[in-house]
Amino acid sequence: MSSHQITLLFIDLGLILFLARALGHLAARVNQPAVVGEIVAGILLGPTLFNGAISDLLFPADIRPLLTGMADVGVALFMFTVGMELDRATLRGRSRVTGGAATGSTVIPFLLGIGLAFYLMRTHEVTNTAAFVVFIGLSVSVTAFPVLARILTERALSRTTIGGIALATAASVDVVAWTALAAVQASVGSGGEHWRVALAVPYVLVTLFVVRPLLRRVFVRNGEAVPFAPWHVALVLIGVLLSAAATEAMGMHFIFGAFLFGTIMPREKTLLVRNEIEDRMGQVTSLLLPVYFVVAGLKVDLGSMKASDFAELGLILLVAVVGKFGGTYVGARTQGLPSRPAAALGVLMNTRGLTELVILGVGLQLGLLDADLYSLLVVMAVVTTAMTGPLLARVYRKPVEVPAPAGKAEPERVTSSAG
Repeated sequence: MSSHQITLLFIDLGLILFLARALGHLAARVNQPAVVGEIVAGILLGPTLFNGAISDLLFPADIRPLLTGMADVGVALFMFTVGMELDRATLRGRSRVTGGAATGSTVIPFLLGIGLAFYLMRTHEVTNTAAFVVFIGLSVSVTAFPVLARILTERALSRTTIGGIALATAASVDVVAWTALAAVQASVGSGGEHWRVALAVPYVLVTLFVVRPLLRRVFVRNGEAVPFAPWHVALVLIGVLLSAAATEAMGMHFIFGAFLFGTIMPREKTLLVRNEIEDRMGQVTSLLLPVYFVVAGLKVDLGSMKASDFAELGLILLVAVVGKFGGTYVGARTQGLPSRPAAALGVLMNTRGLTELVILGVGLQLGLLDADLYSLLVVMAVVTTAMTGPLLARVYRKPVEVPAPAGKAEPERVTSSAG
């Protein structure tokens, strides 16, 4: 790297962190998740303003690959955190309401998304119809588990039954979403070498039955948790990066390897150690994720939107909001959840945040989305995340306690995460 490139890279990083923190703080001041402001900061630094003059000046072509590499590391660590927070006890320990809400929250928006995909194919070039249709259905079905957890914590709902159901539902939806995305990635992104994707099966088996027991021996000895040590973070970081590299080499996206490594982290008796690891990882991701927002924002151009684009955006928002809210509401109501808590659950499931951006980034990389459609879907992610707080305050201003079904305990847990 030349001295000019190094200088510009440092200036870019300083500017990115400043704007992300400033707009994230402003978002928090108006009761929005900080991630909303951080995503907006990324869009503002892109080609949307001044016809791309700012982005071309600050982020020339020789700097962008460096920023992309840093952003990829940040996303990998973020996905590890998401996997680590998907506690299996949370998935098992909720009532049948979770199953109904998760089914409705996934199936109905996915089916509406399929219809939306066929409409969008009229104005956007599509090279793989089946993959495109599945991807659009997936993109309107996702829920951002980390952002949802933060909203519940900030509104003191984490320890309530409805908060527990929301976390369990979002966790279930996330598992389905990442599995479906992996299937799409395998069918499109293997470059014709599908034998590489088949390696994912033995890799998952080795991870579950070899790596996970080894990790448990590292963090739990003689039935007691090992006291936290700094080298634990280094060990986990090495594991995350190697796992991400492995899935990328198999023709799948690196996020799946990072996510998988998070899911195999020992849970029993390791809460304090996991909290320490999450805090240390959070310090790194807080520096790298804003870079990802800018890298994503460099591909979003809202300045050239036409009337037809606004019409498409309106339709995308309608499908995303109605499908997610309606599906969750109907699914929860069929299992006996009262009307107002079911409505609150539907509002919460509309949260998409950074999780949606990660999925859209994969779609853009695979060539399933063109630049215009990618931009519209990013706006959808921002709008649906921003509307969650105000709508929740309106439909669930005074929370009502939902009794646990007879004979079934509803264990509570408090979860917090970066955006």
